[in-house]
Parts: sequence; structure tokens; C-alpha cells
Amino acid sequence: MPEIKLPIDERFTINFKANGGKFLYCGNLNEIFENLDYIIAENNWQEKKALILDSNLEDKFKGSSLVSTKKISESTYFLTTCENLIANDGSLLISSKQIFEKKLPELPLNFIVFATTRQIVENIGEGLRGIKSKNRQKIPTNITTIHMQIKFA
Repeated sequence: MPEIKLPIDERFTINFKANGGKFLYCGNLNEIFENLDYIIAENNWQEKKALILDSNLEDKFKGSSLVSTKKISESTYFLTTCENLIANDGSLLISSKQIFEKKLPELPLNFIVFATTRQIVENIGEGLRGIKSKNRQKIPTNITTIHMQIKFA
């Protein structure tokens, strides 16, 4: 029997969750805000600040309950977008568009990533080709992948 290949979005979700990530699918902005409230409550971040470096993302989340800052030292978690979601290993492809010129160790340990299913690609190579084709004039720097890590207490 030939191996049944799962749809790309299912593969990403399975691999992402296997790596320790939590995935929530939302159909609209109201569901996003509602799930964001659940995430904030689950982690006891009601009085904590979210680092949001992207002003477009900050505008999108103005109607939510989160409190944002642009100062890393004041933040508990990082709300960002990503370039792509990588299906074959469940990782996130990010660049200077999301983290600007910061290095990953400088950022908060906790990330909330706002992404769409259109951003799911098969592998890192496909994601890199997409970055190059979308940004022909100036390719972003600091391109890296984030793999979730399971932490045991």
C-alpha cells in the first residue's frame, strides 16, 4: 500500500504539537482575541506585557486585552508573525521582519505567533524561495527557524 500523505496543514499541526508547540485555529479576529484571552489566563499573564515590535501587528491587536510594549526588559512574552510555517518538521521560519535586528536569546522565552494557513510550506527550502520571491528588492536578514522545545519541570 502506498503511504497516505496527510494534507500540509495537518502535517504542520502534528509536527508542531509533537515538538511541544500549542496550535489554535481561528476563523476570524474575534476568535483570535478570545483564544488570546485564554492563552493569557492559562499562563497568568493578565498583568504582564507582550513585546510587539511590528506596528502593523500592534494595530491589529489594539482591540484585544493584551498590554503591549516595545521594550524587551518589560515583556513576558513576544507576539509576532512569521515568514512561514514548515510542515515537514513543525518549525517556524522567521526573519528580521519579525525580530528586527534582535537575536533570539534577547527575546522573551514565550512566543505567540500569529500566522495563516497560507503561510504553511512543505520545507525550509520552499520557505526560503518564498522569502526571496516576495522580497526581490531587499531580502530580509537574520533568517532562522524556531523549533519548539518541550520543557520538563
